[in-house]
Amino acid sequence: MAPRDPPHASEADLAIAAIEEDIVLAKLHPRQRITEDELLERFGLKRHVVREVLASLERMGLVERRKNVGALVRNFTAREVKELYAMRELLEAEAARRMPLPPDADALERMADIQRAHDKAVERKNLRGVFRANLAFHRALFALTGDEVLERAIAEYARQTHAIRFGTLASADYRERSRREHWEMIQALKAKDRARLVALCRAHLRPSRDAFLEQRGAGEAG
Repeated sequence: MAPRDPPHASEADLAIAAIEEDIVLAKLHPRQRITEDELLERFGLKRHVVREVLASLERMGLVERRKNVGALVRNFTAREVKELYAMRELLEAEAARRMPLPPDADALERMADIQRAHDKAVERKNLRGVFRANLAFHRALFALTGDEVLERAIAEYARQTHAIRFGTLASADYRERSRREHWEMIQALKAKDRARLVALCRAHLRPSRDAFLEQRGAGEAG
């Protein structure tokens, strides 16, 4: 089944999730200002809740707040992008090395169910569904490590790159590549092919990094 919002999500949680999606789906762009008044009107929240939402988004690395300016969608230098993705590659490759092979059969079937939902979202060009199913797939994948600290670190650095990924999520070729690589990861898990799994986890990160750097005129990422 396709992932849904948490059953007991607060109004603030739902607002945070909506803004997160807007950033990933390029409805909000790097350096774009997000005002309290806009959020008050859009979500019908009290001002103190709106301020909590902006503070949470800042902690998540999605926005930055500046004195006399307010909240802006976070922007990145080429160096920051390279460093963030280098850290993600280290963490996710290490996770792939720690996973038991083959994993529990039930866990593999849950991943396949999530991926079928991802396939459907890709087919229907449902970008919100693609984004949410992709998050769910990677949560399930890295949960195989059984290392909650490593899982949280991976999730944290992945979240910080949301504003970098908009160019690839909008690309049909990228969505198809991502979908295909997910199934290849599942097959590598089943086949106990750790070298292939590690290589896939590394390669899976690079298109969004390279697309962002190319858009910023930074050339190829090294």
